[in-house]
Amino acid sequence: MAENGPLAAIAPPDRPHRTAADFEKLAAYAQHLNADIIGLQEVDTPATAERIFPPRIYQVFMTDEAVLQHPALAVRKSLRTHRNPDVAALDISPTTAAHHLRHGLDITVETSTQPLRILVLHLKTGCWENPVSEKQHSCPTLLQQFGVLQNWISARAEAHEAFVIMGDFNRRMTVYDPFFLLLNHAAPLDLTTGGWASPCENGSYFIDHILLGGAAKAWILPHSLRVMTYRPDTQPATLSDHCAVSVRLMPKTPTPPTITADPVAHPAPPVPPAASPEFPPPTSPM
Repeated sequence: MAENGPLAAIAPPDRPHRTAADFEKLAAYAQHLNADIIGLQEVDTPATAERIFPPRIYQVFMTDEAVLQHPALAVRKSLRTHRNPDVAALDISPTTAAHHLRHGLDITVETSTQPLRILVLHLKTGCWENPVSEKQHSCPTLLQQFGVLQNWISARAEAHEAFVIMGDFNRRMTVYDPFFLLLNHAAPLDLTTGGWASPCENGSYFIDHILLGGAAKAWILPHSLRVMTYRPDTQPATLSDHCAVSVRLMPKTPTPPTITADPVAHPAPPVPPAASPEFPPPTSPM
């Protein structure tokens, strides 16, 4: 969040206070990342994101809900894009709630073979590894949000679309996690972070994930998962409390269906989510 932004006056006083030098460092990290598509969380305005992702190179999209900080997406300008309606159903809060949950940002990016549908999200915090049966406040809320994701995934599968879901799930998902299995039941998914720990979190499981579905599952380059950490002489508190997680995607021409008369994770080393016709990474929170 920019210190002189329109929402600074109502922002929590204990938030990190970024200086111009902090934004310069973040921009240097973004340049080093060199991704085609970058998912972002907790962005107050497009202008703030553009201090890190220059408008001459990237176009920035952001959700429209009335909250302080939004999911956003930076896309290299050479890529054609189409904005779909926000996934407003992820805000399962009552209309009278004092604080609302974030919408999902839904963008279609054209590739050399077929469109890629991208959903950027930031889900409810507090249910990092609790069981599905947990009745405390955070877990039932997160479970409802996963139900919304199930519906979105089912719609993509029915339309035979290649898709990516990326962002801060606030859940330490593995391929055996019941929350992930709920999504995988809607359509087969590749949890690209599954089975790996994040060096950014001293070896804990990821809460920032990149999920691939449809044809996109076959686009990932083997062993391309990366985590971009911060240099020890920087102060992450004023840069970001997350590290960039990324994979590389190489879109492929869809395989025609086979018609017969008688029908009968791999893991990768640990960077943020991004994608492109020859995407360096789908990329996640900064």
